[in-house]
Amino acid sequence: MSSTTLRSRAGSADRAGGPGNRGATKPRASLTHPPKIGLALVTPALAFVLVFVVAPLIIAVYISLTNWPLIGSYHFVGLLNYFNLFQDPTFVQSILYTLLYTVIVTLPILGVGYFLAVLVRSRRRGATILRTIFFLPYVVGLTTLSFMLVLEAQPNSGLVNVLLKLLHITDGSTAWLVNGPLATGLIIVFVIWAVSGLTMVLVMSAMQGIPGEIYEAASLEGATWWQQERLITMPIIKNTIALSVIISVTGSLLAFTQFYILTQGGPGTSTQTIVGYIYNRAFVQLQLGAATAEAFALIVVIALVTAFQFWALRERD
Repeated sequence: MSSTTLRSRAGSADRAGGPGNRGATKPRASLTHPPKIGLALVTPALAFVLVFVVAPLIIAVYISLTNWPLIGSYHFVGLLNYFNLFQDPTFVQSILYTLLYTVIVTLPILGVGYFLAVLVRSRRRGATILRTIFFLPYVVGLTTLSFMLVLEAQPNSGLVNVLLKLLHITDGSTAWLVNGPLATGLIIVFVIWAVSGLTMVLVMSAMQGIPGEIYEAASLEGATWWQQERLITMPIIKNTIALSVIISVTGSLLAFTQFYILTQGGPGTSTQTIVGYIYNRAFVQLQLGAATAEAFALIVVIALVTAFQFWALRERD
């Protein structure tokens, strides 16, 4: 190749990307200025958040500072609704009942869901059928299942009383839903059965990510089934277990559907949860301002409980 050709190519290279070429070092416009198409794509989502999240939140804060009766005129009362939160003994009773209910149902939901996940995982045949059967109540939903339980808990004719009579536990005439402690016990068992399927799916999904070689090595070392679960499975899936607990606790603190359909919070207010109390305050007593303040108090409680759970998980790590 001639020297003239080499010099020609070198000159072309210098013009295309040499240090004297300003165009080669000029940054692209797309790197320094956000493209308009990106703003166009973000604008609908931002508008949705502003209209359906931020604006209602601001309105709710304002309502909580008034004595709005839902129908009619209202007056600004400042923080009076917040100062009067614990003046009503029924409100305090609803909080304590909700906390007690949350404490009682959380661990059984986790335990039953974990057991079902282990059961499905250990079955080579019929695992899909079992998973579907156990998860089906959660898919159907608490609303539909609660209406079904209203029929099944009827004295003498309901399935619950018929089965208990066949087992010689009761005489079959128990009125489950008109007795506070009995209704609470029935709802607790019902909720554990209805929502444990979600915990099963979460735990089972986490278990599937554990290599089988770990269990084989543990078996060769003489580890029992319980030792494998306690020392291998649980530490590996602890984040999933923590997530299941957070979901269960949050759902229990917000419990309303099953109590409203089955007992309407009765007899009296013996089975009234905090959400049920807020509902009655807003739409039965027509005190929307006070109800909104109580709803914000509930949000703060849930946020604190969730933050504590995350903190406890981080401390264990």
